Amino acid sequence: MLNRLAYRFHQSLERHFPEQRLFLKSDTETRFIRLRPATQIIALVGGTLALAWTIVATALIMMDSIGAGSAREQSARQQALYEERLNALSSDRDLRADEAARAQERFNIALTQVSEMQERLLASEDRRRELETGIEAIQDTLRSTIKDRDAARDEAERVTLALNSQSGVATEMGHAQDTLATLEFLTGALGDAAEERNEVLAEADEAREEVRLISDAKEAMEMRNDAIFTKLEEALTVSVEPLDKMFREAGMSPDDLIGAVREGYSGQGGPLTPISFSTSGAAPSPEELRANAILSGLDKMNMYRIAAFQLPFAMPVHDAIRYTSGFGNRNDPFNGSSRRHEGQDMAGAYGTPIFATADGTVTYAGWENGYGRLIKIKHDFGIETRYGHLSGIRVEVGQRVSRGDRIGDMGNSGRSTGTHLHYEIRLSGTAINPMTFIKAAKNVF
Repeated sequence: MLNRLAYRFHQSLERHFPEQRLFLKSDTETRFIRLRPATQIIALVGGTLALAWTIVATALIMMDSIGAGSAREQSARQQALYEERLNALSSDRDLRADEAARAQERFNIALTQVSEMQERLLASEDRRRELETGIEAIQDTLRSTIKDRDAARDEAERVTLALNSQSGVATEMGHAQDTLATLEFLTGALGDAAEERNEVLAEADEAREEVRLISDAKEAMEMRNDAIFTKLEEALTVSVEPLDKMFREAGMSPDDLIGAVREGYSGQGGPLTPISFSTSGAAPSPEELRANAILSGLDKMNMYRIAAFQLPFAMPVHDAIRYTSGFGNRNDPFNGSSRRHEGQDMAGAYGTPIFATADGTVTYAGWENGYGRLIKIKHDFGIETRYGHLSGIRVEVGQRVSRGDRIGDMGNSGRSTGTHLHYEIRLSGTAINPMTFIKAAKNVF
């Protein structure tokens, strides 16, 4: 039975795959190899599988190549975007620095103009007082002249009455001559008094006109001063508000920060010292109060500038990076357990330069478990920054560094799964979120 089934199966295969013979001929003999239907089927199936595997492998390789090319293009585009953003931030920071410098120059020029106008105002005030004193003296003289005139009139009347009462002592001719002489004297005195009075009145009118002109000039100068002070106050507000917002967003009290800076920079004098033109202890004028308020605002902005360079308001990496693990709780990449991450990880190329984010002193530069190669920098106001997993260290303990100084190279040392920088900021020994300072600085720098 089995033989019969095998024979029928063999017959059906031969209809589609007839038996083939492969002849091999040599010099002495001829041989052949018989290719049965089953052998042909096995060879066909093997060739088909080999061809299918070749097609699938080629497709996988092409897809992987296309995917790798797309990833490289995407990475290049992302890097270009980061570079464009960094260039824009750098341009904006330079523009704001230029605006602050120009505002300082404009304020210095305006302050000089205010001082000159104040001197002219004081001079015009003195002139006005002198004119008022002169007018008072002229009025006193005029009143004295009028009194003398009235006295002369009274004397003339008294003499006339005396002459009339002396009948028989003088002749009629002598009486007439005395009366005429007296009238001439009185007329001349009255004419001189009237002329002097007219001159005094004319001088008084001129003095009043000059006082009016001086008053108008003073009012115009006060209006110009008010416009100048208003512009300076607006410029100061625009310059100080972003700095104030930056420190508040970083979690620091601006008042406490300025107080701490003043303790370290307590020297007296300079262009920002409050001004005072009075030496008699009188109350300051409104112009002095506004000028001193502007000077106080500029002093505050200067304190902000000093504090900004003492605090880590900068990026530790200037090249293109990718933010990976952030601040807070996360799953440990080695054992999967929940663990607090006390910094911000920034992934980049191996050997990428690392820079100090603020002025300070290096307190540690070496190997530490977990961090690998680590640098610690102590800053003012109880701030410390840490830079971990470095491939190289370029500073020494005790070295003083400034913002922007290169201190090391990005690496993969210590407890790390890949090349990156572990960046920490600590306030009084407690770790705080570094992105708070980085995001706050983007509003100004």
